[in-house]
Amino acid sequence: MTLLDAILLGIIQGLTEFLPISSSGHLVLGQRILDVKIPGNGFEIITHLGTLLSVLCVFRKEILSLILNITDKETRKYIFYLILGTIPAIIIGFGAKSYISTLFDSVQAVSIALMFTGLILLLSQKVKSNSLPIDRKKAFLIGITQAIAIIPGISRSGMTICTGLALGISGKNSAKFSFLLAIPAISGAGILMALDSQSDLTIIPFTSLIVAFLSSFFVGYVCLKWLLSLLESGKLYFFGYYCFVVGLIVLVFF
Repeated sequence: MTLLDAILLGIIQGLTEFLPISSSGHLVLGQRILDVKIPGNGFEIITHLGTLLSVLCVFRKEILSLILNITDKETRKYIFYLILGTIPAIIIGFGAKSYISTLFDSVQAVSIALMFTGLILLLSQKVKSNSLPIDRKKAFLIGITQAIAIIPGISRSGMTICTGLALGISGKNSAKFSFLLAIPAISGAGILMALDSQSDLTIIPFTSLIVAFLSSFFVGYVCLKWLLSLLESGKLYFFGYYCFVVGLIVLVFF
């Protein structure tokens, strides 16, 4: 892997982590196009940590508010919902870790997952705008869709935001919950990688990891800001056409 490869893959991660088009799926395709062979998903986790930092920066006020108002009843309920929504990802992450890792090496599996993401996004345009509050049931259902998005090609942000919209939560609040929910999910994945004695990161140059992390952070920050403004226009489903077409092209030609 060259520095340019690392920068390009970091940019791909930053562009696709928050846009509802699956960052993990695009990283698999990007590695295939660049002819970069990285065993396992350790590199993907490094770039995910870069975009995690983007979330922390963009939502720093909301995170600080949760910390400072921890004694408030509504704040504690919201934190509980975040914990509840994280549980499905923990269960599936541990229970299907070996199987999911194999999917990162299958372009065909990614293409099918991308088309599934596209279908979900296209269906989201049929959902009527609403502003219902988040409760336990909604938080857990959103958490289940986040867990499903562990599969490369299925967009985490697309699945969780669309689920929130389908449950009657506003686009703004669905996005906020989705990206705050990403913090424990991505952090947990990073911890698991660090504890893995067979980590594949040792074969990747340290400088490549650093530039990939930084490029995913800076690009991710810009894209997250843009997506939040785009949600207000109700045009999230536009990305569905992109996912479906890319998935179909990859399935036919790769």
